Amino acid sequence: MSKWVIDINAKLDNLGNAQSQEEQCWTKRSIYKLPPLISDLKKEAYEPQAVSFGPYHHGKPHLKSMEDHKERTLLNFLHRSPVSLGTIFDSMVEVAQELKDSYDSLERKWQNNTKKFVQLMIVDGCFMLEILRATSPEFESDYSNNDPIFGPHGKLYAMPFIRRDMLLLENQLPMLVLFKLKGIEEYAEDDMETLNKLILEFCGHGAHGSKMGKRLHILDLYRKSLLYKGPKPPKSTKPKDSQGHDSTTVVRSATELREAGIRFRKSKSESLRDISFDGGVLSLPKFVVDDTTESTFLNLIAFERCHVGAGHAITSFICFMDNIIDHDRDISLLSSKGIIHNVAGTDKAAANLFNTMSKDLMMDSSSDLNMVTMSINSYWKKPWHKWRAMLIHTYFRSPWAIVSVVAAVVLFALATVSTVYDVMGK
Repeated sequence: MSKWVIDINAKLDNLGNAQSQEEQCWTKRSIYKLPPLISDLKKEAYEPQAVSFGPYHHGKPHLKSMEDHKERTLLNFLHRSPVSLGTIFDSMVEVAQELKDSYDSLERKWQNNTKKFVQLMIVDGCFMLEILRATSPEFESDYSNNDPIFGPHGKLYAMPFIRRDMLLLENQLPMLVLFKLKGIEEYAEDDMETLNKLILEFCGHGAHGSKMGKRLHILDLYRKSLLYKGPKPPKSTKPKDSQGHDSTTVVRSATELREAGIRFRKSKSESLRDISFDGGVLSLPKFVVDDTTESTFLNLIAFERCHVGAGHAITSFICFMDNIIDHDRDISLLSSKGIIHNVAGTDKAAANLFNTMSKDLMMDSSSDLNMVTMSINSYWKKPWHKWRAMLIHTYFRSPWAIVSVVAAVVLFALATVSTVYDVMGK
């Protein structure tokens, strides 16, 4: 009997235990090293530009200049802290294995060297907390006005890049690191909701900070804030003639939907879940397109693809928006309704952004958005709505076409009147 057969039989005998161990590992992971299948599509969207947090990008040459700032930030943190660095270190060692388990692809130099790993967690965690603290209006900065990171100049030129890097999936720290450090700093019990509020204020979603609960890391918290709509989720509208879910159903572009008589309205909340279709009105949340939109949403989508149980809400939203946005005129239409707020460039660039972000994505067939999609298609397929759309698309897409149709109608009417007079004259 071959060694291969013996090895496989041994693994088969231990299959139950092996599966249990694998499942435990999978549930602990939350920070992923992206496979080439994802990262190769647009590498720059997943890599930090200014600062590394955690082990995946630590030590890269273009990020080393920030390490000096981290060290002096640590000193400032310790100067303010009521406990010693030794106490902080020992406290973090107690949860070191839990922190390691959060990373799905930890190199041996980190896995086998707990002291080095804990040092990284403390230095990066303190820097992250100081960034959050220094940009909060509730705290008075104790950094110099000339500070290149924490001074006015740094807040204008450095902070936008740091904020962008803090929302990259590969650049996350377990939230437990921040909980531990913040509790130590304030010499009080970990205040999860206060920390959430501090983070979301930094990310521009501070209004939801006290309602997010325990999250895995900053990207997970930010995703939750984008989807938050209160305790009652929006009710989806099921088309009367639907026979099931069809993930291949595609909504026509916004301008085509308008031609069929569908109106657009800004939703009452900015939650990306607040999308509904009722009585020929499609309600959509306000969505800001800026220079960080692509990077942030590609990382949110990557998190949903990698983390089992995260859900597919962001992915489905981007798929839906890609369906209704084909050209710059769709962006222009949605902008005129206060739905799209484009500060990144031209309408064409914004349309291309949605089209590229949705590459290789599929909407969740069981999602509310897929049911909204089917409701819209059911409305569009009604004969009068289709004829209306075809009429407008064919004859009323430009002022000259409208003039031509009106002129033709007038000439036809004059010809008819002339014919009637000729008949009556005879």
